[in-house]
Order: sequence, then C-alpha cells, then structure tokens
Amino acid sequence: MAFHVYILRCADGTYYCGHTDDLEQRIAQHHSGEIKGYTSDRLPLEYMWSAEFETRAEALSAEMQIKGWSRKKKEALIAGDWVGLKAAAISKSASASASLGSPLRLRSGRTEEGSAQSLIRTNGEGEAEGQMESQTEGEAGQTTSPPPVIVLVRPQLGENIGKAARGMLNFGLTELRLVAPRDGWPNPDAGPSAAGADIVLEQARVFATLAEAVADCPHVYATTVRKRGMTKPVVTPEQAASEIRARPGRSAIVFGPERSGLDTDEVAIARVILTVPVNPAFTSLNLAQAVILAAYEWSKGADLAQPTLTELQEPASQEELDGMIDQLEAMLLESGYYFPPDRAPATRRTLRNVLTKPGWNSLEVRTLRGVLSTIGAPRRRDR
Repeated sequence: MAFHVYILRCADGTYYCGHTDDLEQRIAQHHSGEIKGYTSDRLPLEYMWSAEFETRAEALSAEMQIKGWSRKKKEALIAGDWVGLKAAAISKSASASASLGSPLRLRSGRTEEGSAQSLIRTNGEGEAEGQMESQTEGEAGQTTSPPPVIVLVRPQLGENIGKAARGMLNFGLTELRLVAPRDGWPNPDAGPSAAGADIVLEQARVFATLAEAVADCPHVYATTVRKRGMTKPVVTPEQAASEIRARPGRSAIVFGPERSGLDTDEVAIARVILTVPVNPAFTSLNLAQAVILAAYEWSKGADLAQPTLTELQEPASQEELDGMIDQLEAMLLESGYYFPPDRAPATRRTLRNVLTKPGWNSLEVRTLRGVLSTIGAPRRRDR
C-alpha cells in the first residue's frame, strides 16, 4: 500500500497539506466539502502537488514538516523548483523551517516533468549541511522510529474516543487501536468530539483483546497510577517519549477504560508502566487528557513546526539600527534629556541596549523612525 502527502490551494490563497492512502478519493472529498474543517470553509480548491511514501509514518512525518514550511518554500516545492527550494532552506528567513527527515520521492501535482527524487538535509540549527540528492538504498536505515500506536482498552464513551483522536492528531499521531469498545465501532458520538480529526477515526482498528492489539509492538507501555504489586520499570510520559524515539520497532501506549483503568492482567502484558505525576489527593485523569499528555511529550521530538502567518523579514542591518539610534539621540540631546552631562555616556549605553534587544527588522526600524520624525517635526496648526 502506498501513502500520499498532498498540497491543495484554497480559495483564499492559503495552502493545505494532508496525507492519505487513497489520494483520488481524498481529493474528491475535499472538493465536495465532505471533510469538514479548514478546506470546507475555503472552497473551491485546487490540487497542486503530491508525493508518495511506502509507510504511513513517513507520510505523516513529511506532512507535519511541510506544514511548517514557509509559503515561499511550499511554492518552490509545488513548482518543482529544486534550486529555489534549496535557497529557501538555507536563507535566514527559513532557518526555522522544518527539514524532511527522510528522502522524498517528489511528484508535481501538475506535470510529470516536475517529478524528482530529492532531499534537502539540514542540521539541528536549520542551516544547510548537504545538497539535494537522490534517494539511495543506503539511506533507508536513516529513518527514525515510527510514531507510537495509541490503544484504548474497553473505552466507554464515544465522545472520549473522539477527543482522544483530536488530541492525537494535534500532536502528529494517527494510529488508533480500540479493544472491545463498549458501544461498538464505529460510534456516532465520536465524530463531533474529534473536531476534524476524521482521519484518525476512519483508520481506527478494532481488536477483541489487548494481546491482539499490541501483537506487532515490541515496546508496550501501560498507563496507570495505581500500585499493582508487580515489578516493572516505571517512567513518565517524557521518559517514555525519549525511549520510543530511540528504539527501533513499533511502540504502543495503552490506556484503560474511563471508570477503572487497566486491570492487573492487562498491565502485565506491558513491558513498562507509564505514570503521570499528579496530585496524590486527586489522581483521576480524563481519558483524552491522558492521551494528550503522552502524545505531547512524543511530539517534542517530532519537529511539528507551525507556519507563520507571514514571511519573517530579514533583521535590520547595523547601519539601519545605528541611524535610528542616532536620530533618537539627536532629538533627546536637543530636548535636554542628557542631564547631567557627566551621566550622558552611561545613559546612551543604556538606551542602545534597550533598542538593540528586540531584534528589529527593516520595516520596524523605518516605522519607528517615521514616528520619531513626526514627533520631532514642527507641529502644524489645524486649518
């Protein structure tokens, strides 16, 4: 089975990025407004680009990282402008953009001529350390461990399943497994609570037992706050997330039913106990809240960058900043601000320190200088 990452352009000119295992159907659902949320409020849509991946984990990782790219970088990707894409990745304004952690097999959404296999690698600080290059067999081992599976055992309320799905997708997780849900599956109460996280609910799998649900996972974490009378390692969500990212193979985080949590036999299946440090006088957590805590900790290492509303402007040059400071100092000198004179050097240093802290960009410097010019100009009489 192939998985696809795709980009749509909305009627308001913004871009939407998603992933699916059935590209044609998913695009049709977006066009019809069937998928409620961002795109359904911005119809009509235009399909711009897609890329194919072998696993859902790779597709999800690429989707989350592309979502963090600037508009310029997305448009370079759509156009197949590999030189422009590389330039955007290494420019200062794109230093906060996410880099793809594994090679992309890119395909233009508009022409086959845009097809390419390329990758921009960046280091942890966002500065380029490599070039675009083709995917090779030797690079296959460089992918990180797949995202963890979330397993809900005997969940009672459809609303809680939906809220858990919403929290999962917020932090980049999509694989949900349900063990013997009380009210069966699918559950009509889950959809509204998911608030748009339909992909998680649509792909949820149902199992009769916990052992079947985690059969393919060598690393299983059971969430509980109760003492169990058994010797197992106990970790916090943060520690569990670090282990999951470092270990090869699938990991599962298991949550019990709302009323009672996991029973002793279910905890026994797990290799590790995951416990959230909470108020000992009130240890009850809502199911969705517990899922969110675990998902959030995992997301810290997943590079789920959020796009800025506008392109970040280049910082102002030293010459521009000095010009603004000189203008202000001249106005202050004329107004008699620097008094007594022997304190003037220290006051000037303090003023410079204040004005160099914010990291002004050129537009901000020009705006402030306009303010200063207006303040310093002779006041015009009203006519």
